[in-house]
Amino acid sequence: MERCNWAGIEPIYTTYHDTEWGVPEWDSRALWEKLILDGFQAGLSWITILKKRDNFRDAFQGFDPHVIAGWGEEDVLRLLGNSGIVRHRGKIEAAIHNARAWQEIEAREGFDNFMWRYVDGAPLQNRFATQTDVPPQTPLSVQVSKDLKKNGFKFCGPTIVYAWMEACGLVNDHILTCHRHAECASMAKKG
Repeated sequence: MERCNWAGIEPIYTTYHDTEWGVPEWDSRALWEKLILDGFQAGLSWITILKKRDNFRDAFQGFDPHVIAGWGEEDVLRLLGNSGIVRHRGKIEAAIHNARAWQEIEAREGFDNFMWRYVDGAPLQNRFATQTDVPPQTPLSVQVSKDLKKNGFKFCGPTIVYAWMEACGLVNDHILTCHRHAECASMAKKG
């Protein structure tokens, strides 16, 4: 069975690739969680975040943005003392700030609707032959990044946003020879 070469051979990575990465995510809260985790990944490897994801979920109260939006300096300090997560003040403060920004978008139109409108409600189906063909960002991720920032988000540059769009299935970037390309393409419509 062939898979995208970034998935390597480590079980946590191959399982993530084979069951989660590229699967369209329609839930507002889950979309937000994944965007926050992609922000924490900036400058690190994704496997670092995967290995700490359960710790993040515990530390961030299941990534409930309504809870996190009310956090302040005491919570930042608590998180900075948590060795199970990435302890970066700017990223922690951005997560709290982004929870507030998420609440505004969610109340206005739904974060899921806000994000999925960029692809007209259906994942873009890319047809890359090799991993080197996959870009680190696209004009669309640049636009989404700008719009998120206009709406108050932080730690959401175009490369982070593109990685998040791939992870959440807004784009299908499994390479053509990967067994997941066709599987994810078949999930292209909201059920």
